[in-house]
Amino acid sequence: MKPSIALIAMVFVALTPLSLQAAGPSVPLDQVEVDVTDQTSLQRGARMFFNYCVGCHSAEYMRYNRLGRDLGLTENQVAESLIFTTDEQGEPVGTGSLITNAMMPVYAKEAFGVVPPDLTLVSRVRGEDWLYTFLRSFYLDDSRPLGVNNAVYANVGMPNPLWELQGWQEKQVGADGETHLQVVEAGSLSGPEYDRAIRDLVTFLAYLGEPMQIDRQRIGMYVLAFLFVFLVLAYLLKKEYWKDVH
Repeated sequence: MKPSIALIAMVFVALTPLSLQAAGPSVPLDQVEVDVTDQTSLQRGARMFFNYCVGCHSAEYMRYNRLGRDLGLTENQVAESLIFTTDEQGEPVGTGSLITNAMMPVYAKEAFGVVPPDLTLVSRVRGEDWLYTFLRSFYLDDSRPLGVNNAVYANVGMPNPLWELQGWQEKQVGADGETHLQVVEAGSLSGPEYDRAIRDLVTFLAYLGEPMQIDRQRIGMYVLAFLFVFLVLAYLLKKEYWKDVH
């Protein structure tokens, strides 16, 4: 007797790790459209990343020169604008180096309670929507050691590195009974400007997670064109071979 589909489904759910069953977000995520082929957006996102993120986080699976090549930057532009770490002699690292930060792990753990994770693959792990919502969901919370919390990642062990741009938010309950985040002290950017800046940063992080996707999408168009031409030729050849039979 063959097992029923319902029984198979029940067994699959029972064997699925609880961590995977509970991996969904606890709050609704805002959707974001990223375009890793938009070089201007990638450049703006890279500027955000190196100005606000790389002080604590690294991207150790990416090299500076590969990044510069994909973003249309020269070696001098990469060296002058993106490299802030030095070698053991105190000299700036070369453009062929991996992207690391200057914060020692021991100090990072003492300051934040945990070593900040590498961000090379964060978009592959979390997803673009999660990152976009997370970076816009910090709010003031006096109960936390750093004075802030996050609506997407509760009790996050990091400050809001973008507070100068976004300003400060507070968690408020609206007339509909729903919890909202409200800006109580404006930053240097308006709401739409900040959202665009975060979209650029998420676009850059999406690129970091799979740099080859730019070439893959371009090459994919040529592959599809080849397959279409091959299909036409194969069809005409088939007609030629079988014309006497039909």
